[in-house]
Amino acid sequence: MNIFETACLLGGRLLLGLYFILPGLQKIVSFDAMSQYMAQHNVPVVTPLLVLTIVLQLSAGLAIIVGFKGRIAAFILAGLTLVISVFMHNFWNLPEGGNVAHETQNFVKNMAIMAGLLILSARGTGPFSLDNRTK
Repeated sequence: MNIFETACLLGGRLLLGLYFILPGLQKIVSFDAMSQYMAQHNVPVVTPLLVLTIVLQLSAGLAIIVGFKGRIAAFILAGLTLVISVFMHNFWNLPEGGNVAHETQNFVKNMAIMAGLLILSARGTGPFSLDNRTK
């Protein structure tokens, strides 16, 4: 792997990890508001799923950044991103006058993030990671 590929993989891991860690922290701070928002989107068993989402976003986001079990963490976050997109950005179910353009944009953005996570799952975390530390 050359220096360009290594730098891109490391930078991508940092950005992907932060993309999940920061919202995970925000969900803790605004737990009640997020619970209500999820309930408005007909998410079942809101509290356990919100807690699970926070745990996954924080732990798997950090795992991607440091490259510890990064492939598994990226794959789990890809699945989480798909589930969140289907429930929370379901532009196809919005009522007349709903913000279809905004939710469509969020859905497509999440699919692109999911693509990056799937690529990371397939490619691995690269040389600057705990997964690939020299022994």
